[in-house]
Amino acid sequence: MTINEIENEIIEEFEIFGDDWEAKYEHLIDLGKSLPKIKDELKIDENIIKGCQSRVWLHAESLNGKIAYTADSDAIITKGMVALMIRVLSNQPANEIVNADLGFIKRIGLMEHLSPTRANGLVSMIKKMKEEAFKLN
Repeated sequence: MTINEIENEIIEEFEIFGDDWEAKYEHLIDLGKSLPKIKDELKIDENIIKGCQSRVWLHAESLNGKIAYTADSDAIITKGMVALMIRVLSNQPANEIVNADLGFIKRIGLMEHLSPTRANGLVSMIKKMKEEAFKLN
């Protein structure tokens, strides 16, 4: 699936909940619970995303011309946010990751329903994922 196709799938998922942000947060938490565990040896300082209030570890590697991400966080909402971003960006070509506009975030209303510190963390997360894709390209 392309980044746009995955984004559209996520938009449809979140539309099911209407304006019920409590249900949307629960869905985000469930996404975080389904995030595959990152290897303990990858939970190192150089993999911590700067700018996130919680600790978030992100590892990227190039596999068969596509970038694969693994991540973890010590906070459940943040773990859901990184799981969402991995779902969209992982296993995509680096140039598509770098150029992705990620309009689904606005479409589902995520940014406006996050605390300022979490919103900044999401921006930092996206920036780090794009930087890693650029480096591995």
